[in-house]
Amino acid sequence: MTFPDPFQSRSAQALPRIAPAELKRMERFGARAQYADGAMLFEAGRDRFGLMVVIGGRIRISRYDGLGNSSLITEHGPGEFAGEMSQLSDAPTLVNGHALGAVEVLVLTTATLRTLLVAEAELGERIVRAFILRRVELMESAACGPVLLSPQHHPRMHALRGWLASNGMPHKVLQPDENAQARALCAHHAPQADDWPLVVCPDGKVQKNPTMVDLGRRLGTLPVLDSAQVWDVIVVGAGPAGLATAVYAASEGLSVLTLETRAYGGQAAASARIENYLGFPTGISGRALAGRAYVQSKKFGVEMAIPAPAARLLCDARPLEVEMCGSLQRLRARSVVVACGARYRRPQLANLARFEGKGVYYWASPLEAGLCADAEVILVGGGNSAGQAAVYLSAHASRVHMLIRRGSLVDTMSTYLIERIAATPNIVLHAHTEIVALDGNDEEGLRRVTVHDRQHGAERDYDIARVFLFIGADPNTGWLADCGVAVDDKDFILTGHAAHSTATSAEPGASLATSVPGVFAIGDVRAGSTKRVAAAVGEGAAVVAQIHNFLSRRP
Repeated sequence: MTFPDPFQSRSAQALPRIAPAELKRMERFGARAQYADGAMLFEAGRDRFGLMVVIGGRIRISRYDGLGNSSLITEHGPGEFAGEMSQLSDAPTLVNGHALGAVEVLVLTTATLRTLLVAEAELGERIVRAFILRRVELMESAACGPVLLSPQHHPRMHALRGWLASNGMPHKVLQPDENAQARALCAHHAPQADDWPLVVCPDGKVQKNPTMVDLGRRLGTLPVLDSAQVWDVIVVGAGPAGLATAVYAASEGLSVLTLETRAYGGQAAASARIENYLGFPTGISGRALAGRAYVQSKKFGVEMAIPAPAARLLCDARPLEVEMCGSLQRLRARSVVVACGARYRRPQLANLARFEGKGVYYWASPLEAGLCADAEVILVGGGNSAGQAAVYLSAHASRVHMLIRRGSLVDTMSTYLIERIAATPNIVLHAHTEIVALDGNDEEGLRRVTVHDRQHGAERDYDIARVFLFIGADPNTGWLADCGVAVDDKDFILTGHAAHSTATSAEPGASLATSVPGVFAIGDVRAGSTKRVAAAVGEGAAVVAQIHNFLSRRP
């Protein structure tokens, strides 16, 4: 018995063909355009489009970075189409497209592409699958997207790379002392100490020590938002709960804006493998699950802004207003869903901030795992996220020292994870222990960790350069202080009957409504939530019905 080659299958899915009958149906969503031989149809970092279906001629698709490096990806002939995830997000394209011979194409905008994906379900499925696979190829090749340049061990490099990777953005890193192009660019721009890292964007523009907002504007993750527009729903937070709300609300015809501080997926995206999520018997990484939900949201027309932290919620205004951090801009909505989860809890260590991103991490992605090859690491925490991270890191590190303050994992971790940790020989569990000191230097980062045995009073130094902190989180509700949303004694948001008892204005019978009309809370930020991905997704779906009910009773 023979089996199909999975690589051929993946290639076929990345390069599907549009049948003549399907092309005829697609005509109503776009317009035809003609290009002469050699013409550039779209340029990396500059042009935006939704979809280009080749009717005649061929399009050469090339990877391209801002340093001028180009390499062939493929050629699209009649019945094939150009586009990947950038087009679904209305972001600048990451590749170049040139006409080979006279070319005729059917051009769809991002808006009409989204309409097509919903109207033509089977065709839409093939297009979206191709978009995803093409983005995966771009990320794996690291031959397009922004180029990051800096000396070794620069403290901001890890943060920038983590942000790009978490948002599915292809990129590569060059060091001036190892690459001639990087040296030439640095000689031209003469960066000073405060100018690192340099980031070369796909359009060739060079930014010195850019913020995440700078990159978001340039790469299309942070669109220009209209303060005059009134959204049906503004969702604050793009974790599992917020993404579920966005998908269900947009699929039911509501206009949705989602604001996210760092990256879609929230803390769940840091889970190396979720094995008890319904429908995935072999498990799925938090990043993969979040990525699929993000694509779904874009398919249904959700506007996503990253990074876009909310600073204040103004509840006296009608419509409600969300004021953005770092600006006076206010965004308006008929309803607001608070799904901003929690902030990573930080232990009380004197020099913790000095080593964040330079040896101390709050998640375990492939980026961090690559830093741990054949080294010993310390992981602090006893919850499910800590257990998943420990198992994941054990495949990369020579040994994982797992520190917990309790005597065992029984009360804080799922049984399947406890059993897996016990069966993993290079995970060493240290009960009744905690970190009391970090030591290192600015050049190399963290170099030594002091651990205290609370049961026996002893201390031990470990020559370890990587520490992972999974010690829980606190509700991210400080930005709601001016709004009057009722919270419990731990600052989690009260909803339903608990909220109704604090204010007569709460929505009766709406289990996810807060004490302020039109404001709902879901996921980890809500008092009494289950703190599980499946529960968060369920709340995200359930809140949409309550939003509909609220909006139906308001002008």
